[in-house]
Amino acid sequence: MENDLNFEVFLFFSPKKIKLSVNRKTNFELIFKDEFVFEYNATKLNFDKLDSFLNENVLKIEKILGNFIEKMNIIIETTDFFNLQISMKKHNYNENINSSTILYLIKSAKYQCEKTIKNMRIIHILIDNYLIDSVHFTELPLNQKCKNFSLDISFICLPDELIKHVEKTLKKFQISVNQILSASYIYKYANDRGINFFKMTSKIIGGHNKNEVKLVNKVSKNKGFFVKFFDLFS
Repeated sequence: MENDLNFEVFLFFSPKKIKLSVNRKTNFELIFKDEFVFEYNATKLNFDKLDSFLNENVLKIEKILGNFIEKMNIIIETTDFFNLQISMKKHNYNENINSSTILYLIKSAKYQCEKTIKNMRIIHILIDNYLIDSVHFTELPLNQKCKNFSLDISFICLPDELIKHVEKTLKKFQISVNQILSASYIYKYANDRGINFFKMTSKIIGGHNKNEVKLVNKVSKNKGFFVKFFDLFS
């Protein structure tokens, strides 16, 4: 019997294919996989097929695991994603950059994003660039003094109706959504590093990108800087 803490379940959902992968957390050993490829070039997500695909596989997986699947990580590829870029600037008066100030800027940007998008949920928050006294940085240099600094922040959003449809489909099998991720975002990292797609998904969930603000409630010592403080205002 597999303890539910020892395995991860990934579901890839796109208009072209649906894939399932079950892997052990310790060494990412493959436990189960299945895939359905559509014969026609569709542009919309097919929830009827997703339902039947899960119906064919969930019980099969649970028999192999000797345990119930409680949560799935859902990776979605769709043109329904909406990206919003927001830049936030602050006069720092030659003081040190600190986490409280960064937190305030991200919180303000998130508030602006939520006012702009209607009937959508934020899936990823990414810090694209730090501009400190006109010098660009890819990672945040904490405790550095500066007169001005700004953040370029990307918000990757998905229609609330689509997310609810995914949640409703999984609920039929007594499964909840652990996390929803953008396939395009995962592809960027997987292709650059030649890493298995689902393995990179697991890494991203675990805080691989130090410049991603994670929407989580608990703090983990092994995760990035933004993960540690984002639950203060999420």
